[in-house]
Order: sequence, then C-alpha cells, then structure tokens
Amino acid sequence: MRYAYYPGCSLHSTAKEYDHSLRAICTRLGIELVEIKGWFCCGSSPVHSVSSLLASALSLGNLMLVPKMGLQEVFVPCLACFSRFKSALYNLENEPGLKQKMEQVLGGRWSDSVKVYHPLQILSEESQLASISSLVKRELAGLKVVCYYGCLLTRPPKVTQFDICEYPESMDRVLRALGIATLDWSYKTDCCGGSFALTRTDIVLKLSHDILEGAKSVGADAIAVACPLCHTNLDTRQEEIERTYGTDYKLPILYFTQLMGISFGLSPRELLLGKHFVDAERKLEEVSRHA
Repeated sequence: MRYAYYPGCSLHSTAKEYDHSLRAICTRLGIELVEIKGWFCCGSSPVHSVSSLLASALSLGNLMLVPKMGLQEVFVPCLACFSRFKSALYNLENEPGLKQKMEQVLGGRWSDSVKVYHPLQILSEESQLASISSLVKRELAGLKVVCYYGCLLTRPPKVTQFDICEYPESMDRVLRALGIATLDWSYKTDCCGGSFALTRTDIVLKLSHDILEGAKSVGADAIAVACPLCHTNLDTRQEEIERTYGTDYKLPILYFTQLMGISFGLSPRELLLGKHFVDAERKLEEVSRHA
C-alpha cells in the first residue's frame, strides 16, 4: 500500500510526535508514505474566512502535486488540513466554473481521481484491523481510553463523508483491535476551542475543561486524539485548566498513533512521549504493573 503523504505545518513542528508515530506504525503495517515534494501550507483555519478562492487554491495546489508522483491517494493526518482539502474538493464539485478558474490560477490540469484520506479511514478497515491485532507485542488491556475525534473529522458530513457524524467509531475500532478498552462518553465530537487558543483563552479553558471532566467522569486513564490543535489545548493547557477550575486530572493526551506504537512494542523515545506536558509514561507503567 503506497500513499502520498501531506504532513502539514504542525506535524513538522509542534506535533512532530504525531508525524513520528504515524510513520512508525505505517512501516509496521506495510503502508508506504511518500511525502509530497514541494508541499506548502494549506491555509488551515484563517484563510477560508478571508478568501474562499485562496483557500481552494492552496489546498488544490497541493493536491495537484500528487499525480506528478505517480499516485492518486493522499494521507492527511492533521484535521485542519483534512478539513480544508475535503472542503476544496467539495467546492470543486459543487461550484460551477471553479475547476476552470483553479486550473487557470494554478497553471495546471486538475485530476478528478485524486482522493484524500484521513489515516483512520484506512486503518479502521477490516483488513487493517486484522493486521493491527497481529502486531500487538505489549498488552494495554488495563488502559481505559476515551476517543476524542474533535469537531472537524466528521463535519460537515456532506463534505468529509467519513464515519458517523455525531458518534464516530473508527478510532475506537482501531484501539480495540489493540486490546485497549475504549469507553462510551458524550464528548467525542465536542469542540475544544480550536484556534481560539491565543485570542480567547477563556473559551478554550471552558470547553477543554468540559472535555477533561467528561473523560474523568467515565473513569478514563487517557484521552486519544487525532488532531494537533486538540492535543495542544488538552495537553499543554491542562495545568492551567486545573488551576482555573480547582480540579486535578493528570490525564495523558495521546495521539492514537502513539498508542498503536506502544502496543507494537515501540519505545517511548521513538514515539516522543517525553514531549508531552502531562506525563504519559508513568500512566503506561502503572497499567503494565497491574496487568
């Protein structure tokens, strides 16, 4: 299995543990990721609020590089990037004249066969789940996890066309294939505050507090995420949330790919667990001792 790979700006910087762990588990699964040569920023959250034309051009400009690699399918792990790419493809199909305008702006022909996938779309397929189960070397059956998908992966459903909009299960299926217990909870797709992290910290603290409180109320040991911004809000701001609300969570926030890597026997150092603000290694050691 061979895919073009668009890491986006976050996975080459603040979320490099997501990048490292994704590449590592894909190698174990026989999935080859080929980073798009010459990729550039997709515009993320701000650009589409300023210019829909520019937002489409940035996303489609990246996707036009994929056929030049001899590939037609691309992995996009960052939810903000995934959302922008899927929105651009949706607009291309539904806005008359946009395709011609984009080809003129970008100076190339658009290939309608280019497909965009979030890694969970591929990893949650039955054939991959069987492979995932076969690669487990470290049992984490004692670890109770809630899967937090964030607000972008499945919304709007007509655009993303992935999983169940309000109650997705793909990440749960992947982690259960590892033998990890995933818990039922009510905050799977609630917003953490997203890009208000710098401009409206009060909103982020409130929304992220609600998510952490929801995870604690069902007895979770950790929260699994698939979004760099969600990870930032729940991990780096957790101590501030605890001070603000007089709580004590100490809930590790782990990328689902890191949990896969741990189960596959990769070391914490390989998965950059030490980069997290909330200590994840201690919780994993506790689980191992009581297994």
